Amino acid sequence: MSRQEVLAKVREHLSTELEVPLDGIGETTRFRDDLDADSLDLYELVMELEDTYGVSVPEEEAASIETVGQAVDFVARRLGAGA
Repeated sequence: MSRQEVLAKVREHLSTELEVPLDGIGETTRFRDDLDADSLDLYELVMELEDTYGVSVPEEEAASIETVGQAVDFVARRLGAGA
């Protein structure tokens, strides 16, 4: 799966779960500041990433992910995805 495919899936998930227009979610979008995501929303996103991509997201790394792009980069690195 390419990085762009991961980005598309993450954006789609966030749009659905947070009821935010898809075009309002980009790589620099901040979960808390721009999407008003709370800790439960972020926990659910981490669980979704783990389930969908079969990756493990350590708690300390999850806490450092602030933007959509950072989440996508994390998953892409774990999957060995290219651009």
